[in-house]
Amino acid sequence: MRSLRVADVMRAMAERYPLETAEDWDSVGLVVGDLDAAVSRIMFTVDVTPEVVQEAIATGANMIIAHHPLLLRGVTSVATSGTKGRIVSTLIKNDIALYTAHTNADVAWPGVSDAIANAFGLVVQPEVSLSGPGIGRVATLPVAVTLREFAQIVSSKLPQTARAVNVSGNLDELVSTVAVCGGAGDSLLDAVAELDVDVYVTSDLRHHVAQEFALTFGCALVDISHWAGEWLWLPQAAELLKSDLGGNVVVDVSTLVTDPWTHSQ
Repeated sequence: MRSLRVADVMRAMAERYPLETAEDWDSVGLVVGDLDAAVSRIMFTVDVTPEVVQEAIATGANMIIAHHPLLLRGVTSVATSGTKGRIVSTLIKNDIALYTAHTNADVAWPGVSDAIANAFGLVVQPEVSLSGPGIGRVATLPVAVTLREFAQIVSSKLPQTARAVNVSGNLDELVSTVAVCGGAGDSLLDAVAELDVDVYVTSDLRHHVAQEFALTFGCALVDISHWAGEWLWLPQAAELLKSDLGGNVVVDVSTLVTDPWTHSQ
């Protein structure tokens, strides 16, 4: 294997997920690490938690690539008295770099919503997004199925969490066109309403906005776990990065469930 450096991985990630395409409020790119440090093993994760860092240490990863930023908002201290400070300290002590690709991974082609759509067997319409430069996707099922059957497909393809897949709509209605948005997607409900789609798959739909949408429009809703939906991007991104780096690095995907909801009664 050719010796790789953190800077090489950053360059490859930036080519697929340009930093300038991230939202203004976002925090993407290198968070912790030395540009010249050697990288032989990379681990992808949605969230950076203490457990994920310990997994990286155990597997010998030199670099973590996360979807969700560890330090999204401004900080004045990374003292080990706080969880994030302890994470940063542990990363530095173990020579593990941390890189984040968030909204720049959402808008990329292929990006997060493409991975979600592909996992559900959907065919993505090229260059059609729900908003802006590439947020969300519009896709079709090869064969129309009932909303009940589609919800079962969605549930079966997601990594298991304590959170159920929630559905709004007539379960016996046939669906064939689907809008998909990884992460919290209720801000795009107005855009979805303008489209001729049968169902919208996203996460974190709030009660009142979902209720108003359901009462006003004929489009069904499928609300999935935020973590589980975005986890589907990790294998796609890992394979692309490994290919982009010429196979000169081991790339793993963390299977630790970092969804904040741990039980359902």
